[in-house]
Amino acid sequence: MIARQPGDAPLATRFDLSRLPIPLRWLLLIALSALVGQTLDALSMPAGQFIGPMVVAIVLAILGISLRLPRLWFKLGQGAIGMLISQTLSIAVLTTIVGHWPLMVAATALTLAFSYLVGVVSVRYGGMPGTTAAWGTTPGAAAAMVAMAEENDADPRIVAAMQYVRVICVVLIGALVGHVFSAGEGSAVKESVYSFELFPVAASLAVLVVGSLIGQRLLPAGALLGPVLLATPLHLLGLVEINLPAPLLAIAYAAIGCYVGLRFDRPTVRYVMRSLPWMVFASLLLIALCAFSAWLVLHFIATDYLSLYLATSPGGLDSMTIIAIDTQADVGLVAALQVMRLFAVILIGRWMASSIARFAIDER
Repeated sequence: MIARQPGDAPLATRFDLSRLPIPLRWLLLIALSALVGQTLDALSMPAGQFIGPMVVAIVLAILGISLRLPRLWFKLGQGAIGMLISQTLSIAVLTTIVGHWPLMVAATALTLAFSYLVGVVSVRYGGMPGTTAAWGTTPGAAAAMVAMAEENDADPRIVAAMQYVRVICVVLIGALVGHVFSAGEGSAVKESVYSFELFPVAASLAVLVVGSLIGQRLLPAGALLGPVLLATPLHLLGLVEINLPAPLLAIAYAAIGCYVGLRFDRPTVRYVMRSLPWMVFASLLLIALCAFSAWLVLHFIATDYLSLYLATSPGGLDSMTIIAIDTQADVGLVAALQVMRLFAVILIGRWMASSIARFAIDER
């Protein structure tokens, strides 16, 4: 049992949202999540539509809202991100991957080596729990890393905190990098994403649901990767026109953010606040190392630095895709390299976690 800390009782007495009727609690969560998410999006903060709801859900969870978003919504939210990724994977992008595959494999290996190093430093000197720190410092889709951490008995709340602290750092630094470095010509992805046509939307939703349901039965983080694997060939063959309107994407990101945020409680938040300086330091260190790897790769691929920075960035597949769209970077290149790294993490993630955990200081 966790001992009550000074200040807990007054806070619980004055702000215990569990006393409200359940429908009113859901209404409060939905309204505040929509308000904060849309506000951040209006302020042009990349990934604001899932960072905002996550922060709202954390605050409400601390105040005792006592709600749990069904896991199905979390899975379908991941599936929507998978569909968005599939939309960026064109023949030209796949040709680029084939033409530069040794370099991309090397860049992926270098990023994973850097994340391994930061994970070892975190468990050895930052006081982080072993496997939890491993998943928290592993670069990939943040939502997928949380899901895989939960499947491997790590604390998903701490992993989520580490992942999203890094996402926020990446977003802020990415905005600065986007201001300093000019991106390429960009793409028309954003316009197609935010349009609406009935049949393509219906077909996209069908592929999303089928891909998520099948993927989660066959693959780690399959709710995200299933739609990618199913939708990409259909998209490339012209059989399905992927169309995800803005409201659907907003709901998907809010579902992911709220699912994670509602899992927090006061003891978890206290732990996160105590470890926050180290989390920020570890995030900045990994970002710097990945930015260095992007600079190295830039000498071998004819593209802009911003695209390579986002492609090698440890911010996560889903958020990096959105940032690439918003900053007019090469979305296909960013998604391709991020997907390659995510598959690599799926293949060796468990080994990395157990290996990093061995460096933890024995506190017995």
